[in-house]
Order: sequence, then C-alpha cells, then structure tokens
Amino acid sequence: MINNPTTSPLRRTPVSSRRSIPMSWRERGVGIARIIFGLVWIVAALLQWLPQFQNTFVAQVAAAKAGQPGFIEAWISFWANLVSVNPLFFARMLATTETVIAAFLILGLFSNLTSIVGIFLSLGIWSIPEGFGGPYIPGFSTDIGTAFPYAILFVVLLCLSAGRYYGLDQWLTPRLGRLGFLASGSFNRSMKQA
Repeated sequence: MINNPTTSPLRRTPVSSRRSIPMSWRERGVGIARIIFGLVWIVAALLQWLPQFQNTFVAQVAAAKAGQPGFIEAWISFWANLVSVNPLFFARMLATTETVIAAFLILGLFSNLTSIVGIFLSLGIWSIPEGFGGPYIPGFSTDIGTAFPYAILFVVLLCLSAGRYYGLDQWLTPRLGRLGFLASGSFNRSMKQA
C-alpha cells in the first residue's frame, strides 16, 4: 500500500474542551450577567414554591382580567378556566420550570434550550397573569410588565451563547455530538455554516 500524505484521509484530532485563550472582559461580563439572571430566577422560583402562591394561583391568573379589552379578557378567562381544573398541578409545574431555568442559568447548562424555554415561559407569564402589561390607560399605565424584558434578555443570552462563559456548556457541547445544539456553541456554529 502506498502511503501518500496528500491523499490519505485526514486524522481526527480531539478538540479540547478547555479554552486556550483567556476570556475578554465582555465574555466574562456575559457569564456573570447570566449567573446574576439565574439568581433572580431562583428568587422568583422560591416565591412560587410558597403555599400562599400555590393556593391563590387561579385568583392571580384571573385578576389580570380587570379592565382589559374584551379579547384579552377572553384570553385570560380561557387560561383561568384551564388552570382551575388542577391549580396545584399548574402552580407546581410553573415553580418547577422556573427552578430548572434558574439552576441551568447559574450552571451555564443547556443554555440554548434554557433560553428558548425561558423566552416562551416569559411570554406566557407576560400574556396571561400580567395581561400583556395592561390595561393601558393614558396617564395611568407606565409599565409593560416585567416578563417581557425577561424574554428579551433570554434572546440576548441565546445570541451570545452565554453558557460558554463560566458555564458547563463549554465542557458539555463537544460531548453531546448531534445534540450539541441544546447547549451553547454547536447551534451557533451550525448557523454560521448555513
């Protein structure tokens, strides 16, 4: 067999999960901001595990109807009726989801998946119990609600691949193979190649 270096198959070299270059101040800032955002979500999750929240879950969802236009009131009524079927289940599902989001943000674990779930959860909270931040009354309404800016922040974290900085995604992404898009890194590389 002839061994020709120009025609022989390329050898795979293992990719190191450790960064060889130090992080810039911006990369460190992204990692620290992600961790702080996770701590904010921990506080929200802890409050939702309290019995007072879980016992009044339906009332909190239904309270957003007050003063809303008819179509938004119908939307909130639909969700209040759905939640009233098993309020404890829905309250605990929300608390569990927020707890997992908080833990994954702090650890920098499955950052792409966490950001996408966080976007949808934040928009759900904004559109149901926050009533889209309304009712919007001139001279009275000055805030669109807190959950909508959370959704925007999740989009920013997704675009910045926040789990790569001070997070487990830096180590996890190469080990996930085809599922690496759930963590930071592979999703962005595949988007650049497309």
